[in-house]
Amino acid sequence: MPDDALEKLQVFEALYFGAVGLPDVDDTLPAKLFTFKVRTSFDQYVNYRPARLLPGIAGPLRNKTSQDIDFVVIRENTEGEFVQSGGFVRPEFAEGMATDTSIFTRKGIERIARYSFELARNRRNRVTNVTKSNTLIHSLTYWDRIVEQVGTSYPDVEYEKMYVDNASANFVLHPERFDVIVTTNFIGDILSDLGGAIMGSLGLGPSGNINPEKKYPSMFEPIHGSAPDIAGQGIANPIGAIWSGAIMLDHLGRKEAAESIVRAIEMTVAQGVLPVDLGGSAKTSRIADTIIKNLESAMEDNVPSR
Repeated sequence: MPDDALEKLQVFEALYFGAVGLPDVDDTLPAKLFTFKVRTSFDQYVNYRPARLLPGIAGPLRNKTSQDIDFVVIRENTEGEFVQSGGFVRPEFAEGMATDTSIFTRKGIERIARYSFELARNRRNRVTNVTKSNTLIHSLTYWDRIVEQVGTSYPDVEYEKMYVDNASANFVLHPERFDVIVTTNFIGDILSDLGGAIMGSLGLGPSGNINPEKKYPSMFEPIHGSAPDIAGQGIANPIGAIWSGAIMLDHLGRKEAAESIVRAIEMTVAQGVLPVDLGGSAKTSRIADTIIKNLESAMEDNVPSR
């Protein structure tokens, strides 16, 4: 980014970001020089990643339906394991070593927990704290203690703690038990991709890097990478990017517009207009055109009666 990039971006209400990455570019650079920099500078401490099996898609879990897979992974987005606090000591020598230190603060844990419990109140009133405090006995024990303390202010929300290895198994075996999942930066990064997989494809997964107070712009992006192996073939799945746009509109207060876009996506896949990664043959442009066409009727359905 140019030196004044953050100043230029700060004037906007939201950022709509596409996937990046090329094989000949160091894959640590996009995070280091763009993604992490934007998330921390704009205090986008919520990473919002829904996982929902859309009606009409045969997911990889043979006995699960769209009624079973519908949850949101809320990933703490500015602290934890990805703060880039570490370094190398004599790396080329026999005694060489490398460190990365996780950082968890009371403020950071409290605010992501509070966001998760508030979200659960608007969904199915269930929060699962996914952790690994039986082995990370300082940092994640502290995380668990504070999440549980915040939870006492929400007696109407069911709360449970689950270790990440058990949660990973239950994503596959019993995804219906999850509603809102609150977890750390690193764990959430992995679990949300697993959530995308049980939806049927990472190409479906949307996300938002959110500053709930709207003091800074939030950033919305699909969870997938740039897939350079299929570049120029016209077969990329555009749904994750389009769905991310719907989450952006919802954040900006355009709830009906957001709902109409999601409904248009649902109508499109239900009509069998599926990309290659979902077993279909529709090109990227056909999927987009069909969603746009269905958006017209979805918007009519969302018009309030007079």
